[in-house]
Amino acid sequence: MADPRIERYARLLVETCVDVQPGWQVVVASPASALGRPLAEEVTRQVARRGAHALQRSSLGPDRNWVLEAPFELLATIAPLDARVLEEADALIVIDAPENTRDASSVPQERIAAVQAGLRPVLDRVFSGDLAWVGCQYPTPALAQEAGLSTEEFADFLYGACLLDWDAERERMQRYADRFEAAAEVRIVGPGTDLRLGVEGRPVEVDAGGKNIPGGEFFCCPVEDSVEGTIHFAEFPAVYGGRELQGIRLRFEGGRVVDAGADTNEAYLLEVLDTDDGARRLGELGIGCNPGITRYMKNVLFDEKMDCTIHVALGNGMPNLGSTNESTIHWDIVKDLRDGGRIELDGEVVQEQGSWTL
Repeated sequence: MADPRIERYARLLVETCVDVQPGWQVVVASPASALGRPLAEEVTRQVARRGAHALQRSSLGPDRNWVLEAPFELLATIAPLDARVLEEADALIVIDAPENTRDASSVPQERIAAVQAGLRPVLDRVFSGDLAWVGCQYPTPALAQEAGLSTEEFADFLYGACLLDWDAERERMQRYADRFEAAAEVRIVGPGTDLRLGVEGRPVEVDAGGKNIPGGEFFCCPVEDSVEGTIHFAEFPAVYGGRELQGIRLRFEGGRVVDAGADTNEAYLLEVLDTDDGARRLGELGIGCNPGITRYMKNVLFDEKMDCTIHVALGNGMPNLGSTNESTIHWDIVKDLRDGGRIELDGEVVQEQGSWTL
Protein backbone atom coordinates (compact mmCIF):
# COMPACT_ATOMS: atom_id res chain seq x y z
CA MET A 1 0.00 0.00 0.00
CA ALA A 2 1.29 3.45 -0.93
CA ASP A 3 2.66 5.61 1.86
CA PRO A 4 -0.04 8.28 2.51
CA ARG A 5 2.69 10.81 3.28
CA ILE A 6 3.64 10.85 -0.43
CA GLU A 7 0.35 12.57 -1.31
CA ARG A 8 0.92 15.25 1.36
CA TYR A 9 4.50 15.69 0.19
CA ALA A 10 3.47 16.15 -3.46
CA ARG A 11 0.74 18.61 -2.47
CA LEU A 12 3.30 20.63 -0.52
CA LEU A 13 5.54 20.83 -3.59
CA VAL A 14 2.83 21.66 -6.11
CA GLU A 15 0.56 23.91 -4.05
CA THR A 16 2.68 25.55 -1.35
CA CYS A 17 6.15 25.71 -2.87
CA VAL A 18 5.42 26.37 -6.54
CA ASP A 19 1.71 27.33 -6.51
CA VAL A 20 1.09 25.85 -9.96
CA GLN A 21 -1.45 27.85 -11.97
CA PRO A 22 -3.83 26.69 -14.75
CA GLY A 23 -2.17 26.44 -18.14
CA TRP A 24 1.38 26.42 -16.79
CA GLN A 25 4.09 24.21 -18.25
CA VAL A 26 5.70 22.46 -15.28
CA VAL A 27 8.94 20.54 -15.76
CA VAL A 28 9.08 17.56 -13.38
CA ALA A 29 12.70 16.43 -13.31
CA SER A 30 13.07 13.04 -11.68
CA PRO A 31 15.73 10.35 -12.20
CA ALA A 32 15.49 7.74 -14.91
CA SER A 33 15.59 5.03 -12.23
CA ALA A 34 12.33 3.85 -10.72
CA LEU A 35 13.28 4.83 -7.17
CA GLY A 36 11.59 8.23 -7.18
CA ARG A 37 8.63 7.15 -9.29
CA PRO A 38 5.97 7.15 -6.53
CA LEU A 39 6.58 10.84 -5.80
CA ALA A 40 7.03 11.83 -9.46
CA GLU A 41 3.73 10.17 -10.38
CA GLU A 42 1.88 11.85 -7.51
CA VAL A 43 3.36 15.25 -8.42
CA THR A 44 2.19 14.70 -11.99
CA ARG A 45 -1.33 13.94 -10.77
CA GLN A 46 -1.34 17.04 -8.57
CA VAL A 47 -0.15 19.23 -11.47
CA ALA A 48 -2.89 17.80 -13.69
CA ARG A 49 -5.57 18.55 -11.08
CA ARG A 50 -4.53 22.19 -11.16
CA GLY A 51 -5.09 22.33 -14.91
CA ALA A 52 -1.40 22.52 -15.87
CA HIS A 53 0.95 20.56 -18.12
CA ALA A 54 3.50 18.20 -16.54
CA LEU A 55 6.64 17.76 -18.65
CA GLN A 56 8.65 14.76 -17.45
CA ARG A 57 12.45 14.93 -17.64
CA SER A 58 15.03 12.57 -16.14
CA SER A 59 17.39 15.42 -15.19
CA LEU A 60 18.25 19.05 -15.78
CA GLY A 61 21.73 18.35 -17.05
CA PRO A 62 23.47 15.85 -19.28
CA ASP A 63 24.01 12.21 -18.40
CA ARG A 64 27.22 11.29 -16.52
CA ASN A 65 28.36 8.94 -19.30
CA TRP A 66 27.98 11.73 -21.86
CA VAL A 67 29.95 14.12 -19.63
CA LEU A 68 32.79 11.59 -19.36
CA GLU A 69 33.02 10.96 -23.11
CA ALA A 70 31.98 14.16 -24.91
CA PRO A 71 34.64 16.46 -26.44
CA PHE A 72 35.65 19.00 -23.80
CA GLU A 73 34.61 21.99 -25.91
CA LEU A 74 31.09 20.58 -26.20
CA LEU A 75 30.62 20.37 -22.42
CA ALA A 76 30.22 24.12 -22.04
CA THR A 77 27.24 24.25 -24.40
CA ILE A 78 23.72 23.23 -23.50
CA ALA A 79 21.63 21.35 -26.05
CA PRO A 80 19.28 23.89 -27.68
CA LEU A 81 16.20 21.78 -26.91
CA ASP A 82 17.11 21.62 -23.20
CA ALA A 83 17.73 25.37 -23.20
CA ARG A 84 14.36 26.05 -24.78
CA VAL A 85 12.56 23.94 -22.18
CA LEU A 86 14.08 25.90 -19.30
CA GLU A 87 13.54 29.24 -21.05
CA GLU A 88 9.83 28.61 -21.66
CA ALA A 89 8.81 26.61 -18.58
CA ASP A 90 6.63 28.29 -15.97
CA ALA A 91 7.77 26.10 -13.08
CA LEU A 92 10.33 23.47 -12.20
CA ILE A 93 10.05 20.63 -9.66
CA VAL A 94 13.25 18.63 -9.15
CA ILE A 95 13.06 15.28 -7.35
CA ASP A 96 16.40 13.79 -6.30
CA ALA A 97 16.26 10.01 -5.74
CA PRO A 98 19.83 8.76 -6.18
CA GLU A 99 20.89 5.14 -6.49
CA ASN A 100 24.47 6.17 -5.64
CA THR A 101 25.21 9.45 -3.89
CA ARG A 102 28.88 9.34 -4.97
CA ASP A 103 28.20 8.75 -8.65
CA ALA A 104 29.77 12.08 -9.65
CA SER A 105 33.08 11.23 -7.97
CA SER A 106 34.33 9.57 -11.17
CA VAL A 107 33.87 12.79 -13.18
CA PRO A 108 36.91 15.12 -13.22
CA GLN A 109 36.20 18.51 -11.65
CA GLU A 110 37.17 20.40 -14.80
CA ARG A 111 34.45 18.54 -16.72
CA ILE A 112 31.86 19.24 -14.01
CA ALA A 113 32.83 22.93 -14.07
CA ALA A 114 32.50 23.07 -17.85
CA VAL A 115 28.99 21.59 -17.74
CA GLN A 116 27.98 23.99 -14.96
CA ALA A 117 29.27 26.91 -17.03
CA GLY A 118 27.18 25.74 -19.97
CA LEU A 119 24.06 25.50 -17.84
CA ARG A 120 24.59 28.88 -16.17
CA PRO A 121 22.90 31.12 -18.79
CA VAL A 122 19.64 29.16 -18.80
CA LEU A 123 19.65 28.86 -15.01
CA ASP A 124 19.60 32.64 -14.62
CA ARG A 125 15.81 32.38 -14.36
CA VAL A 126 16.29 30.10 -11.34
CA PHE A 127 18.88 32.33 -9.65
CA SER A 128 16.84 35.49 -10.23
CA GLY A 129 13.58 34.00 -8.97
CA ASP A 130 11.87 34.48 -12.35
CA LEU A 131 11.14 30.74 -12.59
CA ALA A 132 9.02 29.17 -9.85
CA TRP A 133 10.92 26.11 -8.65
CA VAL A 134 11.49 23.67 -5.83
CA GLY A 135 14.00 20.91 -5.21
CA CYS A 136 13.43 17.92 -2.92
CA GLN A 137 14.47 14.34 -2.24
CA TYR A 138 12.71 11.00 -2.15
CA PRO A 139 13.90 8.44 0.44
CA THR A 140 16.18 5.92 -1.26
CA PRO A 141 18.53 3.28 0.20
CA ALA A 142 21.55 5.32 -0.91
CA LEU A 143 20.45 8.41 1.02
CA ALA A 144 19.59 6.26 4.03
CA GLN A 145 23.03 4.60 3.97
CA GLU A 146 24.78 8.00 3.92
CA ALA A 147 22.80 8.95 7.03
CA GLY A 148 23.49 5.64 8.78
CA LEU A 149 19.80 4.73 8.84
CA SER A 150 17.53 2.08 7.41
CA THR A 151 15.43 3.20 4.44
CA GLU A 152 12.31 3.20 6.64
CA GLU A 153 14.05 5.28 9.32
CA PHE A 154 15.26 7.75 6.72
CA ALA A 155 11.75 8.05 5.27
CA ASP A 156 10.39 8.87 8.74
CA PHE A 157 13.14 11.44 9.19
CA LEU A 158 12.54 13.01 5.77
CA TYR A 159 8.79 13.38 6.19
CA GLY A 160 9.25 14.59 9.76
CA ALA A 161 11.50 17.39 8.54
CA CYS A 162 9.36 18.29 5.50
CA LEU A 163 5.72 17.97 6.59
CA LEU A 164 5.76 20.76 9.19
CA ASP A 165 3.41 23.66 9.88
CA TRP A 166 5.29 26.00 7.58
CA ASP A 167 3.15 29.03 8.42
CA ALA A 168 4.15 28.71 12.07
CA GLU A 169 7.79 28.07 11.15
CA ARG A 170 7.85 31.14 8.91
CA GLU A 171 6.51 33.33 11.71
CA ARG A 172 9.14 32.03 14.15
CA MET A 173 12.07 32.43 11.76
CA GLN A 174 10.95 35.84 10.55
CA ARG A 175 11.66 37.32 14.00
CA TYR A 176 15.29 36.27 13.73
CA ALA A 177 15.56 37.24 10.07
CA ASP A 178 14.29 40.77 10.77
CA ARG A 179 17.07 41.30 13.31
CA PHE A 180 19.70 40.08 10.83
CA GLU A 181 18.32 42.34 8.12
CA ALA A 182 18.71 45.34 10.45
CA ALA A 183 22.38 44.53 11.13
CA ALA A 184 25.49 45.79 9.38
CA GLU A 185 27.82 42.95 10.42
CA VAL A 186 27.51 39.29 11.39
CA ARG A 187 30.27 37.67 13.43
CA ILE A 188 30.59 33.89 13.74
CA VAL A 189 32.77 32.71 16.64
CA GLY A 190 33.75 29.20 17.69
CA PRO A 191 36.74 26.89 18.11
CA GLY A 192 39.16 27.81 15.31
CA THR A 193 36.63 30.29 13.95
CA ASP A 194 36.30 34.06 14.00
CA LEU A 195 34.58 35.27 10.86
CA ARG A 196 33.05 38.69 10.12
CA LEU A 197 30.63 39.24 7.24
CA GLY A 198 29.16 42.54 6.10
CA VAL A 199 25.43 42.32 5.42
CA GLU A 200 24.33 45.96 5.46
CA GLY A 201 21.67 46.64 2.87
CA ARG A 202 21.28 42.96 1.99
CA PRO A 203 17.76 41.51 2.33
CA VAL A 204 17.25 38.31 4.33
CA GLU A 205 14.98 35.59 2.96
CA VAL A 206 13.12 33.03 5.04
CA ASP A 207 12.75 29.54 3.56
CA ALA A 208 9.62 28.04 5.04
CA GLY A 209 8.30 25.67 2.42
CA GLY A 210 9.73 27.55 -0.54
CA LYS A 211 12.45 26.75 -3.06
CA ASN A 212 13.97 23.87 -1.07
CA ILE A 213 12.19 21.12 0.80
CA PRO A 214 12.81 20.72 3.61
CA GLY A 215 12.76 24.41 4.43
CA GLY A 216 13.89 25.68 7.77
CA GLU A 217 16.53 28.36 7.26
CA PHE A 218 16.92 32.05 6.62
CA PHE A 219 19.75 33.39 4.49
CA CYS A 220 21.34 36.40 2.89
CA CYS A 221 24.23 37.25 0.59
CA PRO A 222 27.24 38.88 2.28
CA VAL A 223 28.72 42.02 0.77
CA GLU A 224 31.28 40.63 -1.65
CA ASP A 225 34.45 42.26 -0.31
CA SER A 226 33.46 42.30 3.37
CA VAL A 227 34.33 38.83 4.64
CA GLU A 228 37.33 38.75 6.98
CA GLY A 229 38.77 36.10 9.28
CA THR A 230 38.83 32.33 9.55
CA ILE A 231 36.35 29.49 9.73
CA HIS A 232 37.06 25.86 10.59
CA PHE A 233 34.49 23.23 9.68
CA ALA A 234 35.67 20.79 12.32
CA GLU A 235 32.36 19.17 13.25
CA PHE A 236 31.13 17.57 10.03
CA PRO A 237 32.65 16.47 6.73
CA ALA A 238 31.62 18.37 3.62
CA VAL A 239 30.46 16.48 0.55
CA TYR A 240 30.68 18.03 -2.91
CA GLY A 241 30.92 16.50 -6.35
CA GLY A 242 30.72 13.05 -4.80
CA ARG A 243 33.86 13.69 -2.72
CA GLU A 244 34.04 13.88 1.06
CA LEU A 245 36.32 16.42 2.75
CA GLN A 246 37.16 16.49 6.46
CA GLY A 247 38.24 19.53 8.47
CA ILE A 248 38.03 22.30 5.88
CA ARG A 249 39.76 25.53 6.95
CA LEU A 250 39.29 28.84 5.12
CA ARG A 251 40.88 32.25 5.72
CA PHE A 252 39.37 35.33 4.11
CA GLU A 253 40.83 38.75 3.37
CA GLY A 254 38.89 41.41 1.52
CA GLY A 255 36.12 38.92 0.83
CA ARG A 256 38.33 36.29 -0.85
CA VAL A 257 39.69 32.97 0.36
CA VAL A 258 43.44 33.59 0.59
CA ASP A 259 44.38 30.39 2.40
CA ALA A 260 42.62 27.03 2.49
CA GLY A 261 43.27 23.55 3.76
CA ALA A 262 41.55 20.30 4.68
CA ASP A 263 42.42 17.13 6.57
CA THR A 264 41.34 15.00 3.60
CA ASN A 265 40.97 15.69 -0.13
CA GLU A 266 42.75 19.05 0.19
CA ALA A 267 43.84 18.99 -3.45
CA TYR A 268 40.20 18.74 -4.52
CA LEU A 269 39.27 21.69 -2.28
CA LEU A 270 41.93 23.84 -3.93
CA GLU A 271 40.80 22.70 -7.37
CA VAL A 272 37.21 23.76 -6.66
CA LEU A 273 38.38 27.12 -5.27
CA ASP A 274 40.20 27.72 -8.55
CA THR A 275 37.12 26.94 -10.66
CA ASP A 276 36.63 30.64 -11.45
CA ASP A 277 37.09 34.04 -9.82
CA GLY A 278 33.81 33.90 -7.92
CA ALA A 279 34.53 30.53 -6.32
CA ARG A 280 36.74 32.13 -3.66
CA ARG A 281 34.01 34.51 -2.45
CA LEU A 282 30.90 33.77 -0.40
CA GLY A 283 27.54 33.81 -2.14
CA GLU A 284 25.44 33.00 0.93
CA LEU A 285 25.25 32.96 4.70
CA GLY A 286 22.49 30.71 6.04
CA ILE A 287 21.16 29.98 9.52
CA GLY A 288 19.63 26.53 10.11
CA CYS A 289 16.40 26.44 12.12
CA ASN A 290 14.48 23.25 11.24
CA PRO A 291 13.36 21.63 14.53
CA GLY A 292 13.04 18.25 12.82
CA ILE A 293 16.74 18.16 11.88
CA THR A 294 18.97 17.76 14.92
CA ARG A 295 21.73 15.48 13.59
CA TYR A 296 24.12 15.45 10.65
CA MET A 297 22.97 13.29 7.72
CA LYS A 298 25.82 13.76 5.20
CA ASN A 299 23.14 15.30 3.00
CA VAL A 300 23.46 19.05 2.48
CA LEU A 301 19.79 19.56 1.55
CA PHE A 302 18.98 18.61 5.16
CA ASP A 303 22.23 19.48 6.92
CA GLU A 304 22.13 23.16 5.96
CA LYS A 305 18.77 23.45 7.76
CA MET A 306 19.97 21.65 10.90
CA ASP A 307 18.82 23.55 13.97
CA CYS A 308 21.57 25.64 15.62
CA THR A 309 23.99 25.55 12.70
CA ILE A 310 25.21 28.04 10.14
CA HIS A 311 26.41 27.43 6.62
CA VAL A 312 28.30 29.51 4.13
CA ALA A 313 28.26 28.92 0.39
CA LEU A 314 31.35 29.37 -1.70
CA GLY A 315 30.54 30.73 -5.13
CA ASN A 316 27.42 31.97 -6.79
CA GLY A 317 25.15 34.40 -4.96
CA MET A 318 21.53 35.35 -5.53
CA PRO A 319 20.92 38.54 -7.54
CA ASN A 320 17.45 38.96 -6.03
CA LEU A 321 19.17 39.27 -2.62
CA GLY A 322 21.69 41.83 -3.83
CA SER A 323 24.63 39.56 -4.66
CA THR A 324 26.88 40.40 -7.56
CA ASN A 325 29.11 37.35 -7.13
CA GLU A 326 28.96 34.97 -10.07
CA SER A 327 30.40 31.48 -10.21
CA THR A 328 29.60 28.09 -11.68
CA ILE A 329 29.77 26.60 -8.15
CA HIS A 330 27.55 27.04 -5.11
CA TRP A 331 28.95 24.88 -2.31
CA ASP A 332 27.16 25.00 1.04
CA ILE A 333 29.40 23.97 3.96
CA VAL A 334 27.86 23.48 7.41
CA LYS A 335 29.26 24.45 10.82
CA ASP A 336 27.76 23.40 14.17
CA LEU A 337 27.52 26.14 16.83
CA ARG A 338 26.05 24.05 19.64
CA ASP A 339 29.39 23.43 21.38
CA GLY A 340 31.19 26.67 22.09
CA GLY A 341 29.87 28.72 19.18
CA ARG A 342 28.01 32.00 18.98
CA ILE A 343 26.56 34.52 16.54
CA GLU A 344 26.92 38.26 17.06
CA LEU A 345 25.09 41.04 15.24
CA ASP A 346 26.89 44.39 15.44
CA GLY A 347 28.57 43.18 18.63
CA GLU A 348 25.42 41.84 20.32
CA VAL A 349 25.28 38.08 21.00
CA VAL A 350 22.05 36.76 19.48
CA GLN A 351 22.75 33.01 19.61
CA GLU A 352 25.09 31.16 21.97
CA GLN A 353 25.72 27.42 21.95
CA GLY A 354 22.57 26.90 19.95
CA SER A 355 20.23 29.01 22.09
CA TRP A 356 18.71 32.24 20.79
CA THR A 357 18.93 35.28 23.04
CA LEU A 358 16.57 37.43 20.94
